[in-house]
Amino acid sequence: MFDKIETFSFPTRIVFGLGAVRQLPVCLDEIGVRRPLVVTDPGLRAAPPFGAIESALQDLGVRYDVFDGVHSNPIEEDVVQASRIYRTAGCDGVIGVGGGSAIDVAKATVVMARHEGALADFEAQAGGMERLIGPYDPIIAIPTTAGTGSEVGRSSVITSHKLKRKIIIFSPWLMPKRAILDPELTVSLPPLLTAATGMDAFTHCLESLTCPVYHPLCDAIAIHGLELVVRYLERATRDGRDIEARGNMLVAASMGAIAFQKDLGATHSLAHPLSTEFGLHHGLANALCLPAVMKFNLVAAAPHYARLARLYGDSKSDVSGNPEAAKSVEMVESMIDRLGIKRGLRNHGVPQDSLEALARSAFADSCHKTNVRPCTQEDLLRLYQESW
Repeated sequence: MFDKIETFSFPTRIVFGLGAVRQLPVCLDEIGVRRPLVVTDPGLRAAPPFGAIESALQDLGVRYDVFDGVHSNPIEEDVVQASRIYRTAGCDGVIGVGGGSAIDVAKATVVMARHEGALADFEAQAGGMERLIGPYDPIIAIPTTAGTGSEVGRSSVITSHKLKRKIIIFSPWLMPKRAILDPELTVSLPPLLTAATGMDAFTHCLESLTCPVYHPLCDAIAIHGLELVVRYLERATRDGRDIEARGNMLVAASMGAIAFQKDLGATHSLAHPLSTEFGLHHGLANALCLPAVMKFNLVAAAPHYARLARLYGDSKSDVSGNPEAAKSVEMVESMIDRLGIKRGLRNHGVPQDSLEALARSAFADSCHKTNVRPCTQEDLLRLYQESW
């Protein structure tokens, strides 16, 4: 034990609280950005949260440009267009505003603003991290959803034209210099999107906790992140103006992303192709696949699942790995139902005859390699079938 050297780091500076977005000009000044590109999606561009961000910039006369073409599941062309604007306008930093899609595109933009070629050249699985020679221009992330935690993460997930699948670009250089968490920016998020993004945060925390990598700091963060989601996600879904719930869900989302420095698991490998092939929201895809994966992992993850059951109020559970851990699966399924998420891939436009092809894509995804229980392509197919 302890014969492998590990490194732990949590460097992102987070600005949190009601009205935190008004600190944006201060953050830009602190990191030396004079001409930012704001990256967002078309729906958010027309919504009140974006107006609050523009007001903060305009009040102090900050010059900025905007790219608002981010897709709900971002594609390489989003990055190409954003980086073209970035270079043409002479920008020296980027502000990602929105969900994980916008923030991921913002991260990839500072990379492609400097490099030529295809985004696939920088895929982490293919050794792309070694080609990312920083530092890159600074990134500020302002989430308007509470799910991906991309605001404190080192990765960007984009669908590659060349490979026709999602790729992960990963480097410490992509970690935002500032993350601004303002609960007021999330109050207009619709209930089902609140539920789906919240289940993304939940899945990040749970899969990172069970991931068989030694990182006790991440384990502690994942456990408290799970506690916050269990306590506050249903409240935020029922009442979007519940600031206490909204704020705690923002924190939980960031905690989930910090925790998955350890890595993730099979749920994410199943979810990624569902987004690429059928446009499912990533958090929704996680929610639909998580119960089957939990059942598959039950023996290997029993001590962790027993602890999760305790967070739901099952005082009989302990951390010894006893059968009480199985109750956690029922509790997660019940929570998903209460959130209004209709379970079953069949109910979300995924045809049964697509499952074998999806399983091949899921097996090509790297996340399952750190699942607490090793899984084959056949296992992933069975998990899709159970989730269908």
